[in-house]
Amino acid sequence: MEYRIEHDSMGEVKVPADKLWGAQTERSHENFDIGVGIETMPKEIIHAFGYLKKAAALANHDLKPQKMTDAKLAAISQACDEIISGKLDEQFPLVVWQTGSGTQSNMNVNEVVANRGNQIAGEKLLHPNDDVNMSQSSNDTFPTALSISTSVIIEDRVIPAIDTLVATFKKLEKAYEGIVKTGRTHLQDAVPIAFSQEVSGWRSSLEKDKELLEKALPALGQLALGGTAVGTGLNAPKGFDVKVAEYVSKLMGKPFVTAPNKFHALTSKDEIVFAHGALKALACDMMKIANDVRWLASGPRDGLGEITIPANEPGSSIMPGKVNPTQCEQVTMVAVQVIGNDVAVGMAASQGNFELNVFMPVIAYNFLQSARLLSESILSFNAKCAVGIVPNKEKMHENLYRSLMLVTALNPYIGYERAAKVSHKAFEENISLKEACVALGFLSDAEFDKVFHPEQMV
Repeated sequence: MEYRIEHDSMGEVKVPADKLWGAQTERSHENFDIGVGIETMPKEIIHAFGYLKKAAALANHDLKPQKMTDAKLAAISQACDEIISGKLDEQFPLVVWQTGSGTQSNMNVNEVVANRGNQIAGEKLLHPNDDVNMSQSSNDTFPTALSISTSVIIEDRVIPAIDTLVATFKKLEKAYEGIVKTGRTHLQDAVPIAFSQEVSGWRSSLEKDKELLEKALPALGQLALGGTAVGTGLNAPKGFDVKVAEYVSKLMGKPFVTAPNKFHALTSKDEIVFAHGALKALACDMMKIANDVRWLASGPRDGLGEITIPANEPGSSIMPGKVNPTQCEQVTMVAVQVIGNDVAVGMAASQGNFELNVFMPVIAYNFLQSARLLSESILSFNAKCAVGIVPNKEKMHENLYRSLMLVTALNPYIGYERAAKVSHKAFEENISLKEACVALGFLSDAEFDKVFHPEQMV
């Protein structure tokens, strides 16, 4: 392999000749041999850096044109566009397990933009610190990249995935309206419920999760950029924070504003905790929905068997013909991962010592993984399971009329205690509620038939 010599404030470093990164990136690459190739800095963070570096150059060009010249702005902008497009993804090899401020990843971006910009300009025009990092610090750029990336992934991936599954549930509600089945509480038979009502509970949960995520977006959209090292804005021109946020908004077509208090923006990650809490709520609801579906589909002969779901692949290497609810299982595993990630995010966010939180890379990694997993999991569950849910009307009817909790309909006519005696007698003697009620002398055949209508109990 051929190398070139780069240098930083600590001296010279050998860097692979075919790479655009520089000395500080190479030092991090060598010093943090942890999770290489697997737990690299999420691409969403890198692409967010592309936007914020371009926005910073535009703001500096407005406020410090003598330093951010037209030529420098053009070179930086084109290099950033290539980062945003993913064209330069292979130039960002650093792992999450680095300095807690994300300094090495900030410098990775600075070096790549500078070297690629110099290639574009055909001269050594840009310096990674003096030009690409002008009016910035790793301490305000990384939390800004975190704000941008988390906002984008919620708005562009998680919420659309929710909308897709909600639309499917709405179709199920409409298609199977009027089917009455046994309700269940405590995993025990309860009073009747319409299948459409059961599905509406799933839908409403997802709609509520969407509302919670939308409530998190305004706080995520407050950018730390302009606070520089400790929140004072040292070395940034007056008005840079407001102008750079305006440019980020314009470039991305999304609402971003400067954080009103940069001291808070650099050290506290409460808005991230709040937003991930909404992701955890979504994970919890998806766990519940997936469990309901696989319980209702259990069988096919010795379970509840009240719905059928698509058979996607063989379920056993030893039992021929067995089919398992695999989409439900992937959802529940993803939910467990997201719930675990929430602990990591919360613990990391609590470590904002003095003027900076130094757990930001792990916060970014876990948050973005949760959002990515949930969006992909929901879409997979929708396409390969939910759209194919079909109620087994005969089984639902059979289970409904065998339920002892239908006795609740008799409460207004014979009272709670007598109704309980009817239920116990029917269960102990394995007879119908009608037979038990008549045998106990509480109602005649005709009186029972007049008041006992399970389908009207919903």
